Amino acid sequence: MSEPDAAPAGSAPATSNLVLRVLAALVLAPLAIALAYVGGWLWALLVTLVSIGLFAEWLMVVGAGSVALTGTGTIAIAIMGFCVAFGALRTAVIAGFIGGVIVMLIARGKFVWAATGFAYASAALLASILVRQDLVNGFAALIFVLLVVWATDIGGYFAGRSIGGPKLWPRVSPKKTWAGALGGFVASLLVAAGFAACGLGKLAPLLLVSAVLSVVSALGDLFESAVKRRFGVKDSSHLIPGHGGLMDRLDGFVAAILAAWIIGFLRHGVHSAGSGLMVW
Repeated sequence: MSEPDAAPAGSAPATSNLVLRVLAALVLAPLAIALAYVGGWLWALLVTLVSIGLFAEWLMVVGAGSVALTGTGTIAIAIMGFCVAFGALRTAVIAGFIGGVIVMLIARGKFVWAATGFAYASAALLASILVRQDLVNGFAALIFVLLVVWATDIGGYFAGRSIGGPKLWPRVSPKKTWAGALGGFVASLLVAAGFAACGLGKLAPLLLVSAVLSVVSALGDLFESAVKRRFGVKDSSHLIPGHGGLMDRLDGFVAAILAAWIIGFLRHGVHSAGSGLMVW
């Protein structure tokens, strides 16, 4: 997410936008956490629908949102979600590969952008489901990633707004500041400290993982900003009041959950990625 433009105290537009952000978060965050807790096919269904939305928004941003292309990607992502939800990971990967090839063939002149969007949505789908599928630590790992991303976002928002200062990368995202980046990073470390205090992991490894995920989340935010700036788009859509579209809201999470799955996979394998992330 982007930090707000500097505005005078009591600015009505800024206050209204903050209220919309808070209200949207109060509705969406408990829903996401509840479905994450239930897990299984309900979580997979939510992730699949969101991933389809990410792909559709990506195509609109890059100017390739044809019915044929959107429909093909939607079918492929839906098949992948169904397969991985019920343990058929190999079939899901094969379906994704075939779907990606068809997407590139349909996209023609914009096949690179279309393929990147399909890979972006597919990675979000697979990583989000596979991290949660760990029966021992899947829920804790998923909540850890969510809270780190949210802390990075919220800490960055308020630190950037209250402190201001030099811009982080004005050519790509003119609203972000170094103060905001540091504030978000520190907030993410507090999440790790909280988990360790609750006995949900060791402090030092959690701090390290949190630091990595926070930086990756911020880079994911910048990546999405760079894509939108490349195509002259402000928001990926207006689906979520105060936040824009799914890409605007989940840019950091997509990057962080993929990094989390990679860390967990390298340590404990495909089906125990949650434990690989949380148990050291």
